[in-house]
Amino acid sequence: MPSSTGPSIDTTTEGGRVTQVGEGQEADEVAPSVMTFGAPAVGEILAERYELADHINDDSAGRQVWRGVDVILRRPVAVVLRYPGGDSAKEMLQAAVAASRVIHPNLVGVYDAIDEEDRAYVVREWVDGHSLRELVADGVLDPARATSIAHAIAGAISAIHATGMVHGNLHPGTVMVGDDGRVVLADARTDGADTPETDVRAVGGVLYYALTGHWPHAEASLTSGSGRRARTALPDAVRDASGTIAAPRQVRAGVPAYLDDLTMDLLDSQLPVPSSDVLAAELGRLDAAAEEQYLDSGPLRFTSGDEAGPDLPATGGRRMLIGVAALLVVALVGLLLGINALVGGDPADDHAGSTPTPDATTQPAAAGDPDPPTTKPQKVAIKGDQVRVIDPGGTRSELDGVEKVVDGDPNEAWETESYKSDSKFGNKKPGMGILIDLREPRAVTDVRVQLSDGGASAELRSGDRDFPSSSSGDKDLVEAYKRVGNPIEKADGSGSTMTFSSFEPDQKYRYLMLWIYDLPEVDPGRYKVGVQEITVQSR
Repeated sequence: MPSSTGPSIDTTTEGGRVTQVGEGQEADEVAPSVMTFGAPAVGEILAERYELADHINDDSAGRQVWRGVDVILRRPVAVVLRYPGGDSAKEMLQAAVAASRVIHPNLVGVYDAIDEEDRAYVVREWVDGHSLRELVADGVLDPARATSIAHAIAGAISAIHATGMVHGNLHPGTVMVGDDGRVVLADARTDGADTPETDVRAVGGVLYYALTGHWPHAEASLTSGSGRRARTALPDAVRDASGTIAAPRQVRAGVPAYLDDLTMDLLDSQLPVPSSDVLAAELGRLDAAAEEQYLDSGPLRFTSGDEAGPDLPATGGRRMLIGVAALLVVALVGLLLGINALVGGDPADDHAGSTPTPDATTQPAAAGDPDPPTTKPQKVAIKGDQVRVIDPGGTRSELDGVEKVVDGDPNEAWETESYKSDSKFGNKKPGMGILIDLREPRAVTDVRVQLSDGGASAELRSGDRDFPSSSSGDKDLVEAYKRVGNPIEKADGSGSTMTFSSFEPDQKYRYLMLWIYDLPEVDPGRYKVGVQEITVQSR
């Protein structure tokens, strides 16, 4: 398996392994040589915990990347070492600390960040797989897979933005696809040069690259953590004399019209972009449709037409649907469809008042169907009497104070009792949960949980009815409720925010349960967690 660094970097792969940290960009000048004085060796244990197993490669910023083993938890890790430490490693360490506070299935887990002055190192989750750059080098992706990858990355970006941070380094080299199919984003930056809009437009760039094999951003040159200018070694997009890029459908056949529109809208600097959570929700809808093999149907949420010319797209030919303008366009489409239906016209002949290209496949909503959601997901107002603790097999002494998880104050929390001997609630019960009654079925986009400490493991479950508030009733509820999305496994760090976003776009949920099945160790031999806030977003 090839390494995940750029082609200009001397890399080593052993046993089909690749580093999880994403690939460095190709430097304009020769990368500085890695300092070898006092360099670690195979078998050395850093911080009395991380044993170095294999030196994988040196990236373009001059950092050593190692595969290691956490000798305490007995799990593989990636160790990124930089010489020297101190001020020169400040950006790398700050980025690692920031990333450790966000827990999401599509973000690489950051476990530790240590500065020893002569060297500094970051310990991260190890992922076996390929970068998106490597995958596309073997051939562009089909629309369904490209949509799925973009959906995963948009969800990760949304989780980062929810904390007030940005990623700032999203490109095909930092998008990793594991051998198990999991998509993860790595290598965030904290130099303050980027904004949430930059991240959202980069999702459009990643989608464009997956569909065409070309990188669309003329500003592909980036500043590395060492302050040096670097450039990507990705093939540039096809452009005309004015620099306008060709749409994905003009580069290859088989790209659905609305996926083409969405990609080009995200790349058009003249158009506003949606927030990352809205983009994640839309890509989730398209991703689910692709799984059901309906990729060529359904209205596009963000665009109002396909006005691509025969050779290259006309600048400004598409418009984002935002706010009141979105509602007006949807209403206009509905009016036109109604008129067409009355006179016997073909709705496909009038696509939001624009002239479609001959091979456009976007279909309007059928008469009588509800309008597609066009507004940003909103926080659901949840009162204290809509939540309760689920405690199967417990003494039911931990039921009080649960209303604090929805009071809007992260300084107050519902807390479990302290458990000893191990993290599985002292082997007394399989876990504990918090049930949320939304009072009516809702199209949920994401659920965010803020915990007092990192290291917990949790999942989100859903059911269609409540059960009696008793030990036996709680047991029945836990057995009846089914998991929604991927569980979030144990992660290190001080405090954590968990984001669950894998919701079926066409399904509505009334009862949701946060199920915590592994507690963090807050003191030696003492396991406990506090749930500070639970936020539910819905369309």
